[in-house]
Amino acid sequence: MAYWLMKSEPEVYGIDQLEAEGSTLWDGIRNYQARNYMRSMQVGDRAFFYHSNAKPPGIVGLMEVIETGLTDPSQFDPASNYHDPASSTEAPRWDCARLAFMRRFARMLSLDELREHFDPEELVVVRRGTRLSILPVSDASAQRLFTLLGEQP
Repeated sequence: MAYWLMKSEPEVYGIDQLEAEGSTLWDGIRNYQARNYMRSMQVGDRAFFYHSNAKPPGIVGLMEVIETGLTDPSQFDPASNYHDPASSTEAPRWDCARLAFMRRFARMLSLDELREHFDPEELVVVRRGTRLSILPVSDASAQRLFTLLGEQP
């Protein structure tokens, strides 16, 4: 099992919506590195849900990868903000995964707190200017996150 950190703006799609729905298609990724990270996900991997562009930003919950290798339908929809006219159904550019709500943490682990406990080599999200919406998290860093949150893995 691998760990990931996946960002979403709470006004666009937050932990409340995921909890209410139970699972979601994590679509709309339009960065090749983030797409490649998504392609390397396996069913059973865990992802820290990170509220970005929030005051304060931070980790709010945990998700499980329940389906991978899906074609992102938003790339074909001209009405979507994520439409990609260069992508075709015969050769789609963008993938997505389905994630399920596991739990909301008792407290948010803010970006400021993350910066206090991790350096950028340990946890990429603390690196200034990091904009990728999907980031790998090492096992050691994941265990430290759970400890800081007072949570069990």
